[in-house]
Amino acid sequence: MSESAERQAHSIPSRLRCPQAAGLESIAPLVRSAQETPDPIPTTIQGTIPSWISGSFLRNGPGKFEFGKDRYIHWFDGMALMHRFHISQGNVTYSSRFLRTDSYVQNSEKNRIVVSEFGTMAAPDPCKNIFARFFSRFQAAKVTDNANVNFVKYKGDYYVSTETNYMRRIDPLSLETKEKVDWSQYIAVNSATAHPHYDREGATYNMGNSYNRSGFLYNIIRVPPPEATGAAEDAADLSGTEVICSIRAAEPRNPSYYHSFAMSENYIVFIEQPLKLNLMKLLWYKIQGKSFNKILYWDPRYDTVFHLVNRRTGKESELKYRSAAMITLHQINAFEENGFLVVDMCCADDGEILGEFTLENLRKTSGEEMDKFYNSLCRNLPRRYVLPLTVDEHTPLDQNLVTLCNCKATAKQSKPREVYLTHEELHDDELLQYGGLEFPHINYAEYNGRPYRYFYACGFGHVFGDSLLKMDVHTKKLKVWRYPGLYPSEPVFVASPGSTEEDDGVVLSVIITPREDNSSFLLALDAKTFTELGRAAVPVNIPAGTHGMFNQMV
Repeated sequence: MSESAERQAHSIPSRLRCPQAAGLESIAPLVRSAQETPDPIPTTIQGTIPSWISGSFLRNGPGKFEFGKDRYIHWFDGMALMHRFHISQGNVTYSSRFLRTDSYVQNSEKNRIVVSEFGTMAAPDPCKNIFARFFSRFQAAKVTDNANVNFVKYKGDYYVSTETNYMRRIDPLSLETKEKVDWSQYIAVNSATAHPHYDREGATYNMGNSYNRSGFLYNIIRVPPPEATGAAEDAADLSGTEVICSIRAAEPRNPSYYHSFAMSENYIVFIEQPLKLNLMKLLWYKIQGKSFNKILYWDPRYDTVFHLVNRRTGKESELKYRSAAMITLHQINAFEENGFLVVDMCCADDGEILGEFTLENLRKTSGEEMDKFYNSLCRNLPRRYVLPLTVDEHTPLDQNLVTLCNCKATAKQSKPREVYLTHEELHDDELLQYGGLEFPHINYAEYNGRPYRYFYACGFGHVFGDSLLKMDVHTKKLKVWRYPGLYPSEPVFVASPGSTEEDDGVVLSVIITPREDNSSFLLALDAKTFTELGRAAVPVNIPAGTHGMFNQMV
């Protein structure tokens, strides 16, 4: 299709478009191994990149899917490839580097996969005899440090992270890999999420697991601001980190998987969902040569439980908030209003989705095969849950407690100290034409934990996002950027200098396409009108990524 034809297709009113065309195109080129570009190269600007944008757009994601004859099975397994778009005075340069983790180095030296990942179990060393290979199944598995999910900040330093106990500190200018950081050396946890929250005082909050005599614990972690401990120059330092609250898992042998959590001004909300980890199977699956993702299972017989923790005192609420079974990977925002805690999230009713993103599925040819796979996936949609904060012995049973204006969510005390929630859909039927949404972002610096109006996300009319959406949570109306054959990364909001309105700024996203080689570009949209300002085209193939951040300091 020509560019003019693509523009014409984009101008068709959204109500006339189908949610998906028959015969979805192959996206196999989006999940193939890429080459790194360690030295910054110039980009070609089309339109205008606002001159006031100054900083780096940092991205992370899987970028290498084989070593020698060994192939990874799952998209999540690919070795981390970091990207940097440096923006200054309307010009943009691009660079990328593979993260030099222990996993990457060992795999490269052996020219095979020697460290297991989420969906791929490393085979025993073929140089060992049959008995040594057999008994290696009973040895403790190496935990990967392949931090391919996100860029995060702790005490002013930049790290890349995944969901194990290992992170890597990064030079945000050169993307060079620095030291390996083990959470367990600072605090008694054996993992942390790749989606921390930041408060306005400079502290960072996260969650990690631990196991002791009390059972399996979900721990809320606080890392102090950089000035609180005087961290040593050019060295990773998480000293002063503390667990402010530990939440006991309802089932110690079958705890819940979680990818993130929500935080308002005064509360942290942990969502214990019925996507479970069968810890009893973990050793047995290793003996059988099965990967970590095989111990995950979805059990919709269980409710979803919202645990509420005062982030200033670390005290967990005695109230338990429950809802029907659902899964959430990414929260949009949470805020307090008139005695209620409002939690907005991207949700689905089927938790089987994580295991489906195998490279075999993602590399299906276009047409019926791809349609069948896409139609088997659940749709993630934005929902609002409202938690009443003032429930006591005088609160009536079986009566809707939500009194927020024009809110359709309900909360009823079903029995003492237990509140059952039903959600409000934060969209109308128009969103369904774009296949639901994921990867939500807001004006985080000013509105995280506060009442807000807008968020930005990827629309999923394909297996990967194929549109960018701006959602107004007051009116539930959409603004859309969509071109056939173009696949955007998560949108990241950058505020204009001195802005006073929530959506005064730009939205940045990396756009890739399976139709042409070396045709990736950085897109800048006016966040208010959601119209295109400019593109910075880079002559390399950028694979589909996960998460990232914009920082004006680098």
